Amino acid sequence: MPRKTATHAQDDLLADFQTLVNDTEKLLQDTANLAGDQADELRQQIHESLKRARETLRDTEQNLRDRGQAAVQATEDYVQEHPWQSVGLAAGIGFLLGLLAARR
Repeated sequence: MPRKTATHAQDDLLADFQTLVNDTEKLLQDTANLAGDQADELRQQIHESLKRARETLRDTEQNLRDRGQAAVQATEDYVQEHPWQSVGLAAGIGFLLGLLAARR
C-alpha cells in the first residue's frame, strides 16, 4: 500500500512539473510583446530554465520507467525461479483476503 502511494505521489509530482513547464512556456509567449534589453534577457533566462526543466523531466520520467521495469523483471525472475513458493504465497494472500472479506 505505501508503494502505491509513493508511485501516486511521483505521478502527481511529474504532472505538476509538466504543468509548471507549460505555464512558463505560455508566460514566455505572452511576454514576447515586451521590448527592451531587460525583457530580452528575461525571456532568454526563462527559455534556458525551461530547457533545463524539460531535460530534468525527461530524465526523471525515464528513471522512473527504468526502475519500474527493473521491479517487474525482478518479480518475474523470482516467480520463474521459485514457482511453488509464489503459488503458495499467492494462495495465502488470497486466503487472508477472503477471510477479511467474509468478516465484513
